[in-house]
Amino acid sequence: MFAGDAVDVHNGKCVRASTGSLFHVPVARERDVSATLAACRDAGLRTLATDGYAERDLTDVDLDGPIAWVFGNEAHGLPAEVVEAADEAVRVPVHGQAESLNLATAAAVCLYARIVRG
Repeated sequence: MFAGDAVDVHNGKCVRASTGSLFHVPVARERDVSATLAACRDAGLRTLATDGYAERDLTDVDLDGPIAWVFGNEAHGLPAEVVEAADEAVRVPVHGQAESLNLATAAAVCLYARIVRG
């Protein structure tokens, strides 16, 4: 699900980055982020917003049950109102000198943590 002012998933860069996988999975778009979060909750999902400044670390969050992960763009992250609207905000631990992770890496870490711990 792409919500808000997300990139067009059918632009050339997205198609290449996904190696065409986006043509084989359902893709939905909704401009209203609040409606998207509400739909996730109505479907029984807990919403976890990723934010580099969140108080809770990914390693300290309960990852049991169905989760809808909310990721922002690489340049600016999630708007504050989206982080606040999610059920919980979590940060991905970054060790060493790295300033941040790109979106694909952060998503991979979160999804892996869910598989291993959830």
